[in-house]
Amino acid sequence: MIQRFGTGERMSEAVVHNGTVYLAGQVAGDLTQGVEGQTKQVLAAVDGLLAQAGSDKSKVLRAEIFLADVKDFAEMNLAWDAWVPAGAAPARATVEAQLYRPEVLVEIIVTAAL
Repeated sequence: MIQRFGTGERMSEAVVHNGTVYLAGQVAGDLTQGVEGQTKQVLAAVDGLLAQAGSDKSKVLRAEIFLADVKDFAEMNLAWDAWVPAGAAPARATVEAQLYRPEVLVEIIVTAAL
């Protein structure tokens, strides 16, 4: 069985299949904030989607982080490090990428277990 959450015309915000939750890339709602502020917003959105699907951040298996500028790596990690539960750090990759709007500084994709 496949469950979809936040399904629109183009994509679903989350999909659950076979005990795994796949999130779409999440970006901040308030793009006037800096990297740390945007990252906090994104992680709050991740928390909400994981909760909808019946999971939480302690079950995150993998995270893919896209930064508009890799020089913001340390600032992004301020929010990330405060969010990740002790002993539950997922596999992770962080890359610099051209994001869909210049104001978007960070986008995060998460895969988690139920």
